[in-house]
Amino acid sequence: MEIQIAVAKINKYASSESGDTIEIVERPNGGISVVIADGQSSGRGAKASSTLVVRKVLALLSEGVRDGAAARAASDYLYTEKNGKVTACLSILSADLETGTLVITRNSPTPVYIAQNDNIDKITSESKPIGTSRNIRPTISEFSLRSGTTIVIFTDGLIFAGERYGLSMNIGTLLECLLEEMEPSAQHIADTILAEAMRLDQNRPNDDTSVVVLRVLPDETDQIRRMVVRLPVPPLQTPS
Repeated sequence: MEIQIAVAKINKYASSESGDTIEIVERPNGGISVVIADGQSSGRGAKASSTLVVRKVLALLSEGVRDGAAARAASDYLYTEKNGKVTACLSILSADLETGTLVITRNSPTPVYIAQNDNIDKITSESKPIGTSRNIRPTISEFSLRSGTTIVIFTDGLIFAGERYGLSMNIGTLLECLLEEMEPSAQHIADTILAEAMRLDQNRPNDDTSVVVLRVLPDETDQIRRMVVRLPVPPLQTPS
């Protein structure tokens, strides 16, 4: 099998910085984790908060701390650093090769979609953002690591895409259509979902928007690990 992870994200329109932070880390006992944090509001302040949270989680995961414990520690850390005045939504998506499971750890009201065996389920269990108090617990969902699984996690910018124009995003239907194609890549799914959100917002995103897709494919591979990153760079100012 092969695990593919793809990210597609964009800033809020006319904002120079995204309040969403996404990082990927290898698990010390085998596997990989994606950490997604959405800072309160948008811009530089939100970016600082989400970066603080993600770095805390990454450090703990790389030391072998379990996902739920890492999320709780990050919540307490944010609460202490910001005196309970700043919140963030946090999600951790892990492919744990030690246990042979896919683990979704959420401190976010935003749902998660998971497709297995031609069925698409929507995880909507109640989950609170972190940072408002101590001992905020995440919601944890666990599934067998098996071929044909697709998981889509996103920040709330996707939920509200098109809202100001009286339109709405049907993520489940779009995902179902994409999976009817012949083995679409994780990147193709992430790009298509984000493109639809931007279309609904007339290419002026109303909020920072990020999409993370994990796919487990049956491919036999050459055992080489690969990562590709594409970062658009705005025009740089030339020193006078």
